[in-house]
Amino acid sequence: MATEPAAALNLNGYTDLPPGKIAAIVTHLEMRRRPALSPFQKPDSWSLRRIDQDHRRYRALFKAVGEPWLWFSRAVMPDDKLAAILDDPKVEAFALQDGTADAGLLELDFRSEGEVELAFLGLVPGFIGQGGGRFLMNEAISRAFARPIKRFLVHTCTLDSPGALGFYLRSGFTPYRRSIEVADDPRLLGFLPRDAAPHIPVLADQT
Repeated sequence: MATEPAAALNLNGYTDLPPGKIAAIVTHLEMRRRPALSPFQKPDSWSLRRIDQDHRRYRALFKAVGEPWLWFSRAVMPDDKLAAILDDPKVEAFALQDGTADAGLLELDFRSEGEVELAFLGLVPGFIGQGGGRFLMNEAISRAFARPIKRFLVHTCTLDSPGALGFYLRSGFTPYRRSIEVADDPRLLGFLPRDAAPHIPVLADQT
């Protein structure tokens, strides 16, 4: 069987990033048919509430969920652009509430014909490990396949929880593409605190 030369495979290649940049490997996944849902009985204190029309609450929850992992897409987004997304009737954002406290975020994007994107699913740090992720995923799958869709999509990256990819695979998603995202470090631009995501070092220009 023929093999590609090492040069074509770029086995030893490194790509330096300029100071102030971050990079993430992104894995794109899809689900083409509804899987059997993992059974989960939610506690009586849990509820799901729409928050797409409450932009301030959405931003606060996105920050609480995503800041430990350096989620930045919505943190750097201007208010008018965020409003254009959340106010679209084909976008649904929910808070998982434990009593009166927001404990998790679920966002589904139905704007592409025949497809649904799981835009965000995550939990605040103190709520991880209690089954909230499974509850939100079951809700996401049920809501997605209640529509006549061909694909349910999600992507995750190395700026997410280390367990995220495995969780999506166990939930029934299949990877189909990988890419690299390069962006300005949001901590250096003041969108996130300098000490956010300490496992990802800040590399600023020292000159």
